[in-house]
Amino acid sequence: MIIGQYNYNLDPKKRLTIPTKFRSVLSEGAVITRGIDGCLFLYPQKQWNELADKLSKLPLSQSNARSFARVMLAGAMDVKVDSLGRILIPDYLKEYAKLNKSVVIAGLYDRIEIWDEDAWKKYGQTTNTQVESMAEGLKELGI
Repeated sequence: MIIGQYNYNLDPKKRLTIPTKFRSVLSEGAVITRGIDGCLFLYPQKQWNELADKLSKLPLSQSNARSFARVMLAGAMDVKVDSLGRILIPDYLKEYAKLNKSVVIAGLYDRIEIWDEDAWKKYGQTTNTQVESMAEGLKELGI
C-alpha cells in the first residue's frame, strides 16, 4: 500500500528522489505518465500493467475512451529507481505538470502522484471546501 505525503526537490538534472517508504514497491520497475488535475502518476509495474490492460480494452468507437487511452498510454515512460532512490522526469512530463523545484509526492494506495508544490497547495485549498459535500456522495458508493 502506498500512502503518505512528502516534500522533495527536483534537482537541476530533472531527477526526483522517491521517499524510502515507496522504493520497495517500485523495485521491479515503474511507469510514469500524465495524471489528472495537473499532476503526474507513477505506477509500480504490476499496477501499470493492470491499468494498461484495461485501457487497451476500452471501445475504440467512443471518442472519450480513445482520448483517455492516448493521454495515459502515449504519455507513459518506463523509469527505474537509481541507487540513490531517484527517478528521471522526462521533459514533456515535467512541462505537463509544470514542475518547478519544490515537488509534493503523494501516495494514493496503488499509485504515486507527483505535483508541483504550489499546484498541490492550490488544489488542496479548493478541495478542502468541497470535502463535506463529496462525503455525502460517497455514501452511495458504500463508504
